[in-house]
Amino acid sequence: MVDAATKKTLSSIPLMKTKAGPRDRDQWVERLKEEYRALIAYVENNKQSDSDWFRLESNKEGTRWFGKCWYIHELLKYEFDVEFDIPVTYPMTAPEISLPELDGKTAKMYRGGKICMTDHFKPLWSRNAPKFGIAQAMALGLGPWLAVEIPDLIQKGVVKYQEKKAE
Repeated sequence: MVDAATKKTLSSIPLMKTKAGPRDRDQWVERLKEEYRALIAYVENNKQSDSDWFRLESNKEGTRWFGKCWYIHELLKYEFDVEFDIPVTYPMTAPEISLPELDGKTAKMYRGGKICMTDHFKPLWSRNAPKFGIAQAMALGLGPWLAVEIPDLIQKGVVKYQEKKAE
């Protein structure tokens, strides 16, 4: 069900040990440390394999996450805002990752720009909770979604390349 490349990616992302969500106060702090360690490992592995594709940061409490993700298609970089909240039932419930600017542009998306991960990702999360975390959600949820949906949206003319201005 999972290909060799995905297994390799997953094996390089540390699993979570602390079963805690935002309501668990002290344990949540420990879980957040694990989440950040896993994200850092995943991003470093992506950079080493020349497949860097997102940046994330969180609010002080670690309950709201936001950043950028991008997809390279025909040597053009398509960049999108990404955001999600940690559900109160986390880690037993996966976060719902949102790309607000793509809201309403594909059938594989819910209101508010939340990407559809019901068929493939959510059952996998359920089998692996509470060991899975944000890095796994990015690797197994958003990454594959971008790889399938963005080229299709580009081909249909729904997503157009925009030159990024120097900041």
